[in-house]
Amino acid sequence: MATIGVLSFSDGREFVHQGIAGFVAEAESRLAATCRAAGHQVVVGSGPITSSEVAVAEARRVAAERPDLTVFNYPVWAFPHFSVHAAKATSGPLLLFSNIDPTYPGMVGMLAAGGSLDQLGRHHERLWGEAEAPSVAAKLDALARAAHALRSLEGSTFGRIGGRSMGMYTAVGRTDEWMRRFGIDVEEVDQWEVVRRSEAVPASRATAGREWLESHAAGVHYDGERLTPEILERQVRSYHALQDIIAEWHIDFLGIKGQPELTNNFATADIAEAFLNDPYDWEGDKAPRICATEDDMDGALTMQLMHKVTGTPVLFADVRHYFSDLGIWDLENSGQHATWFAARSPDPAENLKKVHLYPEEFYFPAGGASVHHLAAPGEVTLARLSRLDGSYRMQVTKGAFESYDDGTNEKLMRQSTYVWPHAFCRMDAPAEVFLSRFGANHVHAVPGDITEELAAVCRFADITFERLDA
Repeated sequence: MATIGVLSFSDGREFVHQGIAGFVAEAESRLAATCRAAGHQVVVGSGPITSSEVAVAEARRVAAERPDLTVFNYPVWAFPHFSVHAAKATSGPLLLFSNIDPTYPGMVGMLAAGGSLDQLGRHHERLWGEAEAPSVAAKLDALARAAHALRSLEGSTFGRIGGRSMGMYTAVGRTDEWMRRFGIDVEEVDQWEVVRRSEAVPASRATAGREWLESHAAGVHYDGERLTPEILERQVRSYHALQDIIAEWHIDFLGIKGQPELTNNFATADIAEAFLNDPYDWEGDKAPRICATEDDMDGALTMQLMHKVTGTPVLFADVRHYFSDLGIWDLENSGQHATWFAARSPDPAENLKKVHLYPEEFYFPAGGASVHHLAAPGEVTLARLSRLDGSYRMQVTKGAFESYDDGTNEKLMRQSTYVWPHAFCRMDAPAEVFLSRFGANHVHAVPGDITEELAAVCRFADITFERLDA
């Protein structure tokens, strides 16, 4: 969850402040309690801000704790220049908050401060009402989670394993812009490192991974050619090799080129991509490590933001097919879906019993297991960062994953690449709008509705937010 800094502002006239200090403190206490009730950490100022000197000192003190979101709290009228000084000493997302009380003009204080910050070009959000009111608390929580997602990128490292895959411009980001806008560094690592390090993985570790997959998956369909126990162990070894690379290079999220070097000559990275994104593997529970196939940098960045909002794995898929007669999309990509999506269960056994490992098809002559399953039904948010004439935008639509009877599911999946993972999605965005405007071949999804959080991320980061279902 987020760390939230709270600075409360009061009247600069000492005789006025003395009469309202208790009200300011009580309003701050309720605001902080609401934030803590949502699971966030709160850093408060040592007292109300009543002068420019106090504004600078308190803002610097709270800023030193590096909050994801700083809240300027206006229970009463406050001199606007206090807020200007505090904002200059505050980095990161900023929220102006005012309760609504007819006795004290806190709303006036918020508007006067907000107008001053507007004149100076300091972006901020505004929120008003009783902090503990459910609608206000929900908006505050959404803003905090959005701010946390964005701030969590600062100082992080993206591991680019390989390079551009199959000529995709949309999969390559600009490293200078990533540092300037998001604070992300990029480490370039050759795919040979995956091959080289795989050879050093102990045989016992590779065997344990293979046996776990054999015992937990619904089926491991060896064909003696493109999927054998040896090739599956090679994929397990490559997963552990990537874990070593992540640890050595301090990588926070990553992309793997895969095609064509690995897929033609070594093995696919499907097992690695699926289980890096999962909250578990054959060695136990772990945190998901966002990983994008085809080294899709903007795809991985989208996924990392969505993951930081929800804490769940994030779907990565090609927009593969639209069934116009049914109004649904088949979202799929070779092995990329985390197995968690099969049942959305914290118990890996519940998810894996819906997962089949099939031999790769002709696209990938080196072979390997393709991680086949159908995403469990439920509401989702779909999103993607892309660039229009060099400028970032985030395109978003709500939707729902659907599942049907076994016969219908099989029939629909077999119309495309059956052995890959599938998600049948009914998007709120009309097909003609989506296909006319969507800026990439890859799309990403998480359970639930996080459109408000993603919109806030974009406002904080000065990114165009585009609803395709509006």
